[in-house]
Amino acid sequence: MSLETARRVLRAEANAIRALERRLGEPFEQAVRLILETPGRVVTSGMGKSGLVARKIAATLASTGTPALFLHPAEALHGDLGMVVRGDVVLALSHSGETEELLRLLETIRRLGGRLIVMTGNVRSTLAREADLLLDTSVDEEGCPLDLAPMASTTAALALGDALAAALMRARGFSEEDFARLHPGGKLGRRLARVGSLMHTGDTLPRVQPGAPMREVVLEMSRKRLGCTTVVDDGDRLVGIITDGDLRRLLERDPDPLSRTAAEVMTPDPVTLPETALASKALALMEERKITMIPVVDDGRRLLGLIQIHDLWGTQMF
Repeated sequence: MSLETARRVLRAEANAIRALERRLGEPFEQAVRLILETPGRVVTSGMGKSGLVARKIAATLASTGTPALFLHPAEALHGDLGMVVRGDVVLALSHSGETEELLRLLETIRRLGGRLIVMTGNVRSTLAREADLLLDTSVDEEGCPLDLAPMASTTAALALGDALAAALMRARGFSEEDFARLHPGGKLGRRLARVGSLMHTGDTLPRVQPGAPMREVVLEMSRKRLGCTTVVDDGDRLVGIITDGDLRRLLERDPDPLSRTAAEVMTPDPVTLPETALASKALALMEERKITMIPVVDDGRRLLGLIQIHDLWGTQMF
């Protein structure tokens, strides 16, 4: 019985989203254009469950390049109306389209010259009639056993909000770099961090010159404990890299490995990254090339640092 109830809810919500996709058309395109052209912010608002969805939509918009905030309609009537300023677009959510607190905001929105986008399941409602743009989020059934609690309708509104945010991202040309700028903290921020903020530098960075004997190479690798050493010329430009794997292969094939120099053992012109590269790109490149460290260089191949796979995995950033 419980499983069948759960499946019924999931079917109702999936059907609501499929129906929403079929209805999507010119009003949605107009909403995207209106938001792109507005000099202000998107102010989302709604009561109850619609308010929770509106709050999430505002957060998603704000984190993907569209300035947005949530205004609680009841609080707005008691002093928070100052959050709405001339040039803002108001995105109001109400399944019934008759939410009293939202209707009481209409006069202020119009007085400020604000534009109104409405998401509602009742296209004949008062709020729908007052809208500059109407986005229909009606559903055939809620999925609730009593057909009372908002379930499919809130899912539809939430999905439409995500679709709006995604369309705006594409229209703005919002990139990974933009996303990184807006998400500096937590695991996501770590994933979108720049290589330059994670790499080993200064005294922790192993380096030898091409003519260095292998004894010096081994000592440098042991001191710095990164499993490799870079090889640089007199101008500190990267010319090669020597890894633990290179040392093992040298021992297997050469009866007198310590007689060699760094230049004879190194891998010349290794894979490199600029310090502005995203950490996620560094990890993807390591996995693609099956390597565990990458030197970081500037445009003239001057050595700046070294990024190691443990710097990425060890922090559980992914």
